[in-house]
Amino acid sequence: MTRVTTAATPSPPAPAAPRRPLAWLERANGWPVTLAVTAVAAALRLPNLHRPFPLVFDETYYVKDGWTLVTLGYEAQWPEEPNPDFEAGFTYSFLEKPAFVVHPQVGKWVIGLGMRLLGADDRVGWRIGTALAGVLMVLLVVRAGRRLLRSTALGALAGLLVALDGLGITMSRTALLDGIMAMLVVAGFAALLVDRDQAAATLAARLRPPGTRAEPDADPAPAPDAAPAPDVGGGLGPGLGRRPWRLWAGVLLGLAVGTKWSALWFLAAFGLLSVGWDAAARYRAGLRRWWQGALLRDAPAAFASLVGVAAAVYAASWASWFATPGSYGRGWAAGRPGGTAFTDAIASWWHYHGQMWHFHTTLTAEHNYRSNPLGWLLQLRPTSFYYQSPEPPEQLCGAERCSQAITSLGNPFIWWFGVAALVAAVWLLLRRRTTTPLAPVVAIAAGWLPWLAYPDRSIFTFYAVALLPFVALVLAWAAGALWHWSRDDEVRRRWVVTGLVTAGVLVVAATVFFLPVWTAETIPFRQWQLRQWLPSWV
Repeated sequence: MTRVTTAATPSPPAPAAPRRPLAWLERANGWPVTLAVTAVAAALRLPNLHRPFPLVFDETYYVKDGWTLVTLGYEAQWPEEPNPDFEAGFTYSFLEKPAFVVHPQVGKWVIGLGMRLLGADDRVGWRIGTALAGVLMVLLVVRAGRRLLRSTALGALAGLLVALDGLGITMSRTALLDGIMAMLVVAGFAALLVDRDQAAATLAARLRPPGTRAEPDADPAPAPDAAPAPDVGGGLGPGLGRRPWRLWAGVLLGLAVGTKWSALWFLAAFGLLSVGWDAAARYRAGLRRWWQGALLRDAPAAFASLVGVAAAVYAASWASWFATPGSYGRGWAAGRPGGTAFTDAIASWWHYHGQMWHFHTTLTAEHNYRSNPLGWLLQLRPTSFYYQSPEPPEQLCGAERCSQAITSLGNPFIWWFGVAALVAAVWLLLRRRTTTPLAPVVAIAAGWLPWLAYPDRSIFTFYAVALLPFVALVLAWAAGALWHWSRDDEVRRRWVVTGLVTAGVLVVAATVFFLPVWTAETIPFRQWQLRQWLPSWV
């Protein structure tokens, strides 16, 4: 009898893993590319900080305030026309009489500590605090973008856009407060993103049936068609336990408010975002009363962690004012009937805040470079921080007339493309419920829309540096969305790649072209004129 054998049918080959051309960016959790982008930011912000030599724009306030703050413990008055002496190195000519200042102290401490480190007679010492804050902001944008957009490449793109932007560069190279505030706002936002992901993972773990464990690479949020969650807490779901990253966000946002009060709008918006993220996590987990759970279990803790902690940090940031009897207004309530040293100090502090509030809400002084907030996102009226025609021109720039300028103009293509991306994001949020760009859109609204209520106040386009990180995040999201939309269509992909590469070339070319008027380089007057693309830029 003949035995017939049949060969086993070979198994089909396993499908090849999808090709990820940028997978190398994920090495070491994306830190190599993060540091590379941060190095670009440092290369554009740190060299030649001594230029220009005089105090620039509002440096006349914040540099001298920072120096007296770290020297006396409060901001002091100066003699008439103090700048020439201060610039010449005579930095102790201040008076011991306190000055009325209208911004809190945190940002001035950053500036002052830079001078304490390098010397008040060193221009680099004036500006090193804001320069390092600007570099750190780029690093934070990369990490926040990586977590928000789930892509190291897109996070790096967002950080690179901030690194290459003229508003970010000029505000890093000038000792003003807004760049410091913007860095602290981004830091608080990044901390809340970590908290969001950890809270979703905690919720998933507490709803997981006993005896099971999550896959190492599983998304902390269950799929939309997952089985309904157990009826925990009457459908409200469990609490989410300790949330240290949200506490850190409260600390950072409190420091931001301690730099400029306009950070209050970010604090309020981010608090609502945090509770909204918790509600979304409960909804995805299948909890029956997801929004009630977020309102009752998460919102009170979020208020305490963000608003409560931020308020405590803000009050603590005035420690030197409370500790120094010579501070402005420190003794306003002293000697009141029935008062104590503590209650008198609090009453004096509150009265001082009333004076600051009155100043900010009634300031209507004219300024050549005041701008309407409606034009900020399009950079229609940038602020000129400094302009000189140095002599002799033939030796300095080889022309009949030279220009040395600092114009806080954002990279036009970043902002103009950013407006288009912002419009697309809002449209998709409203029409298709695309939620990924929601957080940066909310942040832009928080940092921009409140200024529309003050059309008669002297306000400036450089305030928009606080919007820059979030404009960059929206742009990076838009680039990722276009790539995703085109990946299954060769013709479409070719057009998208061409468009993205063209946009990238324009951004880099604009940075190279405008860098001289962002960094006070001496150039021929004609070259300065070529950089005035709009009449409103002059």
